Amino acid sequence: MPITILPGSYCGAAPPPGTAWQSWNLDPVLLGVLLLMWLVVRRQPTGTPAMLVLAVAFVSPLCAISVGLFSARVVHHVLLVAVAAPLLAAAMPRRAGHVGVHFAISTSVLWLWHVPAAYDLALADMGVYWIMQVSLLASAVLFWNAVLSQKPSAQSVLWSLAGLIQMGMLGAILTFAPAPLYEAHAIAPLAWGISPLSDQQLGGLIMWVPAMIPYAAMIALQARRGWQMAERA
Repeated sequence: MPITILPGSYCGAAPPPGTAWQSWNLDPVLLGVLLLMWLVVRRQPTGTPAMLVLAVAFVSPLCAISVGLFSARVVHHVLLVAVAAPLLAAAMPRRAGHVGVHFAISTSVLWLWHVPAAYDLALADMGVYWIMQVSLLASAVLFWNAVLSQKPSAQSVLWSLAGLIQMGMLGAILTFAPAPLYEAHAIAPLAWGISPLSDQQLGGLIMWVPAMIPYAAMIALQARRGWQMAERA
């Protein structure tokens, strides 16, 4: 039987390990929204990959597993802000904006939703859950769009580097926290053979190391674009 964590959690109950990979989310409203989004961005090279990433986050068993495991929730959030967001930003028209403002907003949103009280509330109330998801994705898309709107330069590389650093800092804090921070994940990790603290430490490590890869890829892309412009000049 599934282990119920919080009754308001989207995707319902956290599945046990034996049936976790069968826990697909076929919410018709969600599928309809994803389809509409795909129709808007499908003509852009990065549009379909972005929607596939969102499908992994919300339709695949990752959605249900992330109800129980903090480490799975970190993967879910990383997919939103560091993979789907830049892909969607690349599929959108460029809008010039102050990248520093968007960096501050997206960083604040990410960090605030990892404050224990806010995080636990989001997993206890479906409305708050969707405010979390939309705000994380939207603020990250605006940040990446602002980065991509800049001409390739040292400054654009530095903003991508700033995104990498803040993600790593949050991951480090979660990794070295001396006790579990989130009541929402106080029980389910035990069914997976790990303690809540170990689950949290694994989530912090994922945010600290693998999550930096998309930022590093963006830095490399910006540096390459700058090099090509310099060669043409």
